[in-house]
Amino acid sequence: MIKVDNDWQSLFDEEQIKPYYLSLRSFLIGEYSSRQVFPPMNEIFQAFRLTPFSSVKVVLVGQDPYHEEGQAMGLSFSVRDNVPEPPSLRNIKEELRNEGLLKEPWSRDLTRWAKEGVLLLNSTLTVRAHEAASHQGKGWETFTDRCIMALNEDNRPKVFLLWGSYARSKKAMITNKCHLILESAHPSPLSAYRGFFGNGHFRKTNEFLLAHGMTPIEW
Repeated sequence: MIKVDNDWQSLFDEEQIKPYYLSLRSFLIGEYSSRQVFPPMNEIFQAFRLTPFSSVKVVLVGQDPYHEEGQAMGLSFSVRDNVPEPPSLRNIKEELRNEGLLKEPWSRDLTRWAKEGVLLLNSTLTVRAHEAASHQGKGWETFTDRCIMALNEDNRPKVFLLWGSYARSKKAMITNKCHLILESAHPSPLSAYRGFFGNGHFRKTNEFLLAHGMTPIEW
């Protein structure tokens, strides 16, 4: 059962007794016992452990965990520093450089963002090794959508970064006018030049946070 030891716990306690989650849990027990699945079981909810509900300033919506060896660590777009940099993360770094916000030395481990209030949320929290999207449609989307809706209902201003068509499909759930939605193409090599590069999202995020009396993110 989920245990995160912070203020996400009450929402998780509500969700993990619902039929969809019990079905998802049974599926995951079978997957982890019979297949190679990423991230490691103890890192599935790492985004929530590192970024308590009351600390969320920015929500960066991803789709699926990385599905190759050693990549997934429970945070969207992030890998550990001893892992080769995935192309999407490399393009995120390039946009930060374009905006004059790149901090050197660059670390591909985005744990620091999570601790500053950036919820690095994949819509699906697990995946089979080498099989992209293999755990989609099993119940994770219901769970993470509920998290997005709870964040939307909370009146502390937040920035929702929606990159790519999948993340942008979550826009309908973000109805609270106190939040800022920033949309663009995805940073993957297939689409980065079609609107991700030059979107200015990191600077716009910090401008919004400052305007609402919050500390900007040290990207």
